[in-house]
Amino acid sequence: MMMRSMLLQSVNLTRRLALGLTVATTLSAMLPATVAFAAAKNSITIGMGTEPAGLDPTAGANVFIGQVTWQNIFEGLVTIDKDGKIQPQLADSWEISEDGKTYTFKLREGVKFHDGETFDSSVAKASLERARGEASINPQKRFFSAIASIERPDATTLVLKLKQPSGSLLYWLGWPASVMVGTKSAETNKTIPIGTGPFKFVNWAKGEKVELSRNMDYWNRSVTVALDKATFRFIPDPQAQAAALKSGDVDAFPEFGAPELMGSFDGDARLGTFIGNTELKVVAGMNNAVKPFNDKRVRQALMMAVDRATVIEGAWSGFGTAIGSHYTPNDRGYVDTTGTLPYDAEKAKALLTEAGYPNGLSFTIKAPQMAYSQRTSQVLQAMFAEIGVTMTIETTEFPAKWVSDVLKGANYEMTIVAHAEPMDIDIFSRDPYYFNYKNPTFNEIIKNVELTADPVEQEDLYRDAQKILAQDVPALFLFVMPKLGVWDKKIQGLWENEPIPSNVLTEVHWEE
Repeated sequence: MMMRSMLLQSVNLTRRLALGLTVATTLSAMLPATVAFAAAKNSITIGMGTEPAGLDPTAGANVFIGQVTWQNIFEGLVTIDKDGKIQPQLADSWEISEDGKTYTFKLREGVKFHDGETFDSSVAKASLERARGEASINPQKRFFSAIASIERPDATTLVLKLKQPSGSLLYWLGWPASVMVGTKSAETNKTIPIGTGPFKFVNWAKGEKVELSRNMDYWNRSVTVALDKATFRFIPDPQAQAAALKSGDVDAFPEFGAPELMGSFDGDARLGTFIGNTELKVVAGMNNAVKPFNDKRVRQALMMAVDRATVIEGAWSGFGTAIGSHYTPNDRGYVDTTGTLPYDAEKAKALLTEAGYPNGLSFTIKAPQMAYSQRTSQVLQAMFAEIGVTMTIETTEFPAKWVSDVLKGANYEMTIVAHAEPMDIDIFSRDPYYFNYKNPTFNEIIKNVELTADPVEQEDLYRDAQKILAQDVPALFLFVMPKLGVWDKKIQGLWENEPIPSNVLTEVHWEE
């Protein structure tokens, strides 16, 4: 009340003395700006269900690394925008030779890493050589396998000479695994990430949070970065995620982990819910090299025992899109193959009998601890029981134990994960890879995709590849998870869809 009285006295005095001062000027002189005018909010706390194992996307396959660092700390020669399109980034422009075997990039000038190292063609070359070298631990080393040599005519020109055309190379160069790393900081990026992006690494409190701050010397002056600070908080429990949102402890959960709780935000004055597209393909992979999964009839029988609609309802509260192959409706050349081996329990039993299992069979599924994996496994367990199949669920810690046992060791019978990489149908042609699936016809199709840059021809090949997988069933193709986001309605600029697993903060701001 005393402050209000002082204000009124001041305004009256100003009028009486006719000094020509505005009320706003008087108020500004009398009070701190934070009292007279609401300060713009310039920080954000983002919730994530899983903590990354490291912070270098060029040294680990964990998608959570990119969700913290890609486009925030690290950038690439090119990038992928929110619509899934390739855009220039550290390379201002590029040219591709007619034979598709020479890529010439013109690099931006005036770009520096957060530690002051200058980005130029020598650094770009070193970054790519590190990614493709013999000692590389890059999770997508295959991206660079077509490169025969790297030249740098001058500081702003980078030339990639290829062994053969690579139709996806430019797209791959926009991925988190292809970001540019400095020569001085490359070896310590796992714990102290240093890039060229709009945010700098501040701190990593293991098990709790990662903190970033705005890069005041960011090279891209055409972008207005509104946030001064960003914090990623790791909250694995879905109930705790909801509580943190409602209490305001976190401002946003771009990938909310409890679909059954989405309705609890209905009518909330502050929080909004957002449902978008992802590339998260939930598949139950089988070890095609061991019995009984080395028999296609067994794999087909298990697929026909699955009612995908029931799986989606039971595992993810009805949120999801059924798929019949390792491909999403977002991807070019998509064809609906869910009708190739539709749900039919009686035919499934007949196939098992034909394969030599008239009394059913037993096996174990190694299921990560994530909610979607556990719930899907439980639904599958009940469905398989109806055709005489006993499936034991073994919870396997993700990522460390799962990577060791399944991805690297192929020591499993069945497993279940959501594959997050876009357009990654080629994983079934990789040798080795944990499915242990081998099909020369499929491999030739994938090879031909890379040998052509014609998008029409590529889409035809992708259609053929999908049809083969739908028939061969090297994995049980279940559904695509949507991007379930919950965040403060005043937050603008978060991606509602997810062409690449990410939390890009460059354009994020609070509405006034």
